[in-house]
Amino acid sequence: MQIAEEPASPAPAIILVEPQLGENIGAAARAMANFALEDLRLVNPRGPWPDEKAVAAASGADFVLEKARLYTDLREACADLNFVCATTARPRDMIKRVLTPESAVAEILVRKDAGQRSGILFGRERWGLENDHISLTDAIVMAPVNPSFASINLAQAVLLVCYEWRKQYAGQSIGRHTRFDGAAGEGLARAGGRPANRAELYAFFDHLEAELDAAGFLQPPEKRPTMVRNIRNMFMRMEATEQEVRTLRGIIASLSRSRKERPK
Repeated sequence: MQIAEEPASPAPAIILVEPQLGENIGAAARAMANFALEDLRLVNPRGPWPDEKAVAAASGADFVLEKARLYTDLREACADLNFVCATTARPRDMIKRVLTPESAVAEILVRKDAGQRSGILFGRERWGLENDHISLTDAIVMAPVNPSFASINLAQAVLLVCYEWRKQYAGQSIGRHTRFDGAAGEGLARAGGRPANRAELYAFFDHLEAELDAAGFLQPPEKRPTMVRNIRNMFMRMEATEQEVRTLRGIIASLSRSRKERPK
């Protein structure tokens, strides 16, 4: 069995959402192994798993497939991550940060040095990710492809990102590291606050949307999906800490109690 060159723990998770062909899963695993990534997550693959065609296409990267984790829900697949990007060929008319593979990996490296875990989503071969998938991510990743022929094979898209990871990965931090404070990293300084993970953010979304439904805010019904996506995107841009999410949920609970206790 082939051995990965180095531990994959600092590397981002590669998350394939509803992949349709075992061959593409195997080719994606091979690309990951080429550039020392091992955290492969599959959300509702179409065929049975394990897949013999995936093993054949992996060409020796069996160790990536053997450790691959299966999920039935995208939220579950991202629950332990702090920063998630979605790969797509178009911005989907959303207010969302757009990054190239190079700048996405640069940010993942900064977040890695801050103790954060990251993941990158890849959609189905035929039509990519759905808007609801993208609304649960922090940023969009778009490659500088030919605009008149932007379609990329799933495994090719994975290889682009994995190559950028390998090219940039150096494990360096900035600033002076003393016994009083840790290594500095570029980005938002949280004064020791832990960034919220996906599970905490998703629970917050469920709480907020349930109360907005009860208050009659998400009306009319045909506009609800768009309103929900816009609200989620607004909070995703906040990059909230775990404490901030708890505070927001406390605010919602307080307003809900006040509304229910108000004399009719």
